[in-house]
Amino acid sequence: MSERRAPETPRSARRPARSSRLTPKRVLGVGLAVVIVVGGGGFVAYRAVQNADAPRTPLSLTDMGNIASGDFGGSDPKTDALKEAAVQAYRADKLKDGRAGKPSGFDWVEVKKKAPGGGGFPPANFPPGSTPSPGSNKAIARTMLAGAGFGADQWGCLERLWQKESGWNERAMNRYSGAYGIPQSLPGSKMASAGGDWQTNAATQIKWGLGYIKGRYGSPCGAWGHSQSTGWY
Repeated sequence: MSERRAPETPRSARRPARSSRLTPKRVLGVGLAVVIVVGGGGFVAYRAVQNADAPRTPLSLTDMGNIASGDFGGSDPKTDALKEAAVQAYRADKLKDGRAGKPSGFDWVEVKKKAPGGGGFPPANFPPGSTPSPGSNKAIARTMLAGAGFGADQWGCLERLWQKESGWNERAMNRYSGAYGIPQSLPGSKMASAGGDWQTNAATQIKWGLGYIKGRYGSPCGAWGHSQSTGWY
């Protein structure tokens, strides 16, 4: 006679029921997750505040020029050819006038009574009662020299360069090329990258001119040396 076996307990009944209560292990896991999420978010927020409060490096004159009107330091063959042609035309007129047996009456520039336009800009009237003041313009340029990154030793070169180019007159226009202003920008409308009042404001013209010199020649003495060898810069 076979022995009767007791009925087996189902496996599911053998497993202890899971507790829905938070165990110390679960509490620790949840705590770690909160620390990671909150801590990471706090770090991101902290870095964002730091970045917002970080001092901003102002754009240099060259950077401003690059953004507004292309690379100051890059060559412009078309404009350079116009400058060279203007120098040759001036020399030819001077030679012709000298052969006629009379003193040369050809001046490099003429002083405009109304600021010319160009590049979509209409001509502009100078402020009422204003007259060119080369001495005041030189004083402005001298105070702006250091801000453009040039030492005091560069002043002599800048003074001679723009004396030759325009006589430090903000109304000067080259008779041969049409270059305009104290730094003789060609065309004059390039100076709009330094300010909308480029036609009549000497300080705006000087600001642009210093940026141009820095970008293309590195220094006023570099620009003066080029001018001495070619007749233009």
